[in-house]
Amino acid sequence: MTEPTATTFQSLCTGQTTRRGRSLGICGPPITTTGKRMWEWLSDSPSLLPPCKDAVSYYSQFGRVSAFTSTAGQRFRGFLDEHLDLLRWPKDIKANPELSVRGEDGQLYHWIVPSFFQLLKDLVQEGREFAILFRTFGTDLPLVLRAVYRALNERVHPLFPDLPDLKLSMNKTAGKIRCSHRGVVLTRAEERVSIQDGERAMYQYFSSAQGVGGFQDHFDWWARNSFSIRGGKPMLVDPFDPNVQHIFIDDNIRQNDNDTIVHPKVFLEPGGAGSRTACTCELYDITLVQTDLLRAISDLSYFTQRVHICLENYERNVQQGVDLGTV
Repeated sequence: MTEPTATTFQSLCTGQTTRRGRSLGICGPPITTTGKRMWEWLSDSPSLLPPCKDAVSYYSQFGRVSAFTSTAGQRFRGFLDEHLDLLRWPKDIKANPELSVRGEDGQLYHWIVPSFFQLLKDLVQEGREFAILFRTFGTDLPLVLRAVYRALNERVHPLFPDLPDLKLSMNKTAGKIRCSHRGVVLTRAEERVSIQDGERAMYQYFSSAQGVGGFQDHFDWWARNSFSIRGGKPMLVDPFDPNVQHIFIDDNIRQNDNDTIVHPKVFLEPGGAGSRTACTCELYDITLVQTDLLRAISDLSYFTQRVHICLENYERNVQQGVDLGTV
């Protein structure tokens, strides 16, 4: 069996989680009674996917609501408090300016979920060749890269002091990915790759990545495309490649192409230049992973488990000669 190289893109910083509750609930369709629109909660537990057909999320109807768990989502307050406790920085360890963050409640929290660092350890111990690239719309990417660099080189992480033993390389220079109607351009220091050079060139660039690095994606382009798949973070997938597998992990990946954050394009034939936009549902748990942030906080092995699922699904398709888009 050929072991694919996992090029894993992460969106793992959790500073906002320490400040306010996220829209975790699922609510049902409107019920019309005496001319008024009413909503019914269909679940008392947060979930990534709807608990039943035709259910819609609170977020999709009302957007991000400040202090959600103190207002409409009070029933979910316990989940928030439980997971904030799990994110607490160890009480007997001094605050680290790069790896810890102080919440509005005055408590110290991990800025990057510990399960990310567990993933690094697990991939190394499994003997996999891999690269990790942060892909974020945020402006804090240089801070993220600096934090990870310190954890990997200076034995400063309270839960993972042995990270330097992994001997992972690190590129602290934050790159940029910019999109327009003319295509996609990637830059980092002296590096420059344009989609006009061919989508294969960009695919090969990511496939040959090493160590840990990161790129700031183009939020304005996503916004101009109504936050749909067409304006999402670009990703190229070769379903015929037996050696390299790209996996994109992000909590805003959704099986609704009108409201998702990654734009995956799949090559149509082995070694070919042609591609097509793939629906999120085609690649779900193969090359696209929607982060369950609560599980990422509560289970150190969460990201490792998700990567294993993607590796198994991808390998099965390659062995059978199946185009991912036909699954």
